[in-house]
Amino acid sequence: MTQGNSPLPGGGLGDGARRSTLQYFTWAFIVTVLGLALGGVLGWQSTGTLGGTLSVFFICAVLAVLEISLSFDNAIVNANKLKDMTPKWQRRFLTWGIIIAVFGMRIVFPLLIVVIAANIGPWQAMVLAATQPDEYSRIMHEAHLPIAAFGGTFLMMVGLSFFFDHEKDVHWVKWLEDRMQRYATIRGIEVAVVLVTVLIFSRFLEGAESQVFFSSAIWGLLTFLLVEVLGGLLDSSQQTLQAGAKGGLGAFLYLEVLDASFSFDGVIGAFALTHNLFVIAIGLGIGAMYVRSMTIMLVERGTLAEYRFLEHGAFYAIIALSVIMFVQPLVHIPEVITGLGGATLIGISFWSSIRWNRKNHEAEA
Repeated sequence: MTQGNSPLPGGGLGDGARRSTLQYFTWAFIVTVLGLALGGVLGWQSTGTLGGTLSVFFICAVLAVLEISLSFDNAIVNANKLKDMTPKWQRRFLTWGIIIAVFGMRIVFPLLIVVIAANIGPWQAMVLAATQPDEYSRIMHEAHLPIAAFGGTFLMMVGLSFFFDHEKDVHWVKWLEDRMQRYATIRGIEVAVVLVTVLIFSRFLEGAESQVFFSSAIWGLLTFLLVEVLGGLLDSSQQTLQAGAKGGLGAFLYLEVLDASFSFDGVIGAFALTHNLFVIAIGLGIGAMYVRSMTIMLVERGTLAEYRFLEHGAFYAIIALSVIMFVQPLVHIPEVITGLGGATLIGISFWSSIRWNRKNHEAEA
């Protein structure tokens, strides 16, 4: 057995042909039980009533479903990048990466926002989250504008980079993707599209808000470009040292920033259900484990190769999410619509892939 097929402790990349669908989600189910139990304990300690305990329990479950619905496209994009990574970095992403995703993005990230926005220390932010959840939530919502501009810009670059690729030879929406591939030879075409989009949306905001939106969007664009450059440098140096190595530290950093961008919307949206940071961390952490399990299943089973338009649906969903993040400072869009929109695009691409497979099998027969 090669290193790439060796099973990982805790559910890593192994031999997908020997594992059932339920086996892929074993650790996600375990974390779900532990997380919901912890949510119940937290509800009892904070309210002291059965109704309050059940309420917190229910919110944790809803947040987990919200995270899963928002992250279908995240799992597909992760799998697309992960399949080209070395076995060592695959394992690191599926272990270190989930720790960073759960604790970094669901706990540390909201705290850092409050630290920066309120100009207080990390411990003070933690105390504020525990003792004054309403004030903590208010600060988080006030920081939504720069977060939406940063995350929306980064995600739009991710989506457009997939379609503006002159080597791309599989097209789902042919009339559109043909044109995008044709113009892909123009250097910086996706950057120009993103900048024009940012300028258009910034014009709908006034005064300081417009300036904050534009500067945050520029930081999102610079972050994408820096991660791409850094990833290329790191991975090329690894290829020099280790023949055939692909997608090492650079790809790992790219996926972590990508996960952070996907998480912005979920973390901010979670405050619509509860102001308790710890309840949010439990609910979104449960959802993150299911995303990890879906990623492993997609890679091991070769689902992306079997369903040729699935990636296209995911990247269209990413572009749609980026536009929604740009619109949110102007008009509130419920997270349910965001999640269902992405899931619908992926579902249509999955159905199109099945139709294409049937048509080609019939032609071959």
